[in-house]
Amino acid sequence: MLGKYYTIMENNDQLFIQLMYIFHSSAMVALGKLKNPATDKIERDLEQAKQSIDILEMLKEKTKGNLSPEMSGVLDKFLTELRLNFVDEKNKDLIGS
Repeated sequence: MLGKYYTIMENNDQLFIQLMYIFHSSAMVALGKLKNPATDKIERDLEQAKQSIDILEMLKEKTKGNLSPEMSGVLDKFLTELRLNFVDEKNKDLIGS
């Protein structure tokens, strides 16, 4: 019986990582850091990137205290990477103006 519980928890962790990865990838595409798979081009849309970052921040807030340290660490790493890249891209706009 306990084995089934751990299998469900492991599966939920994998699904949560996949969910985080979807928003991380979406933000990286919108930041112009990855090619858009639909167009095979580098494109930037900072509003779309911000929305993906905001969704990950909301997930962090709503799951506070309910994630394992490992899951929380992955989420923090994704958010840190995205925030730094977002600031970098915003600064490019300021310098280019």
